Amino acid sequence: MNRFCSMFSQLLKLFPRVEFQALVKRTYAERHARGFSCWSQFVAMLFCQLGRAHSLREICGGLASCEGKLSHLGITAAPSRSTLAYANEHRPWQLYRAVFQELLARCQPLARGRRKFRFKNKLVSLDSTVIDLCATLFDWAKFRRTKGAVKLHLLLDHDGYLPSVVVITEGRRHDVRVARTLRFDPGTIVVMDRGYVDYAWFGQLTTDEVFFVTRLKDNALYEVVERRRVPERSHVRQDEVIRLTGVDAATKCPHLLRRVEIYDPDTDATLVFLTNHLTFGPTTIAAIYKDRWQIELFFKALKQTLKIKTFVGTSANALKVQVWTALIAMLLLRYLQLRARFAWSLSNLVALLRMNLFTHRDLWAWLDHPYAEPPPLWVPQQEVLALG
Repeated sequence: MNRFCSMFSQLLKLFPRVEFQALVKRTYAERHARGFSCWSQFVAMLFCQLGRAHSLREICGGLASCEGKLSHLGITAAPSRSTLAYANEHRPWQLYRAVFQELLARCQPLARGRRKFRFKNKLVSLDSTVIDLCATLFDWAKFRRTKGAVKLHLLLDHDGYLPSVVVITEGRRHDVRVARTLRFDPGTIVVMDRGYVDYAWFGQLTTDEVFFVTRLKDNALYEVVERRRVPERSHVRQDEVIRLTGVDAATKCPHLLRRVEIYDPDTDATLVFLTNHLTFGPTTIAAIYKDRWQIELFFKALKQTLKIKTFVGTSANALKVQVWTALIAMLLLRYLQLRARFAWSLSNLVALLRMNLFTHRDLWAWLDHPYAEPPPLWVPQQEVLALG
């Protein structure tokens, strides 16, 4: 007798139904609902991400082909295309943002301390990515005259490289406008590219005792207050304490800042960093900015491994439902990576998990030993435990 439900069902157990229903009530997601529950919608959209379903037909058909196994998922039947499309258009996307935040709270204890730096400051990267859309189908997503888009603003926590804050806006929203709405604990180090250079915001961050590391623009005006000794036999060219002198810059950011110039032999280029952290070594500042590349890798993995570049609905609500379920799936995959003893790459984990979604096997044993032969079904439970 098979002792396990499907691996997809075991994944869904990471979302307790009692907590899920509490979120449903809090967001009024099932107001005026008749028959089709939010849990059924969540199962269908998560199957869209993990099963790589490309349309409503594939989502509903894929679930319908597993009718005998759907009871393990907490649903009785696969939805019809019109029912799922209507739910995606009208059920509030805020429910899935709340589910994402609940799962994030479960992942953070596992990820705490899993980073490459020894300092105790919280390290986060801030960036955004544009998701292109058809201007004709998504006429609400204004970007350019012949092109539509939404922008995904993300704050990546370097403890485990988990997405901690996500904001979805229209494509024309400037990055700095979203950045100003974020709040950070004192001592946090925020890493960003030159698209976020805003002297007034830098001044506010410094006042709030929040550190930042970014690239200095080529046309920045400043005066050198102090020149520090450069380590010998290193790629550090200059380490200076500066004061901004551009138009209104002294008023917007009156604090002393630091300019670090480092030669990169891999690209044969000189990189100039700007930070308000005056005590870290110059090579540490460069290493912090280099680790910002992890947020670019996150965006690449999100677009290549999950369903986020094409959409099964054209309304703003349906798009946000799909984006948030993709982020939930990404967080779920990171949780599996943190729990597993096997050194999974994200692409390999997604591919093999997709092939085994409805396989009846112990998920956690499979995560630790994915290529081990499963125990025969007729072996008694005591012998299976002894073999393990």
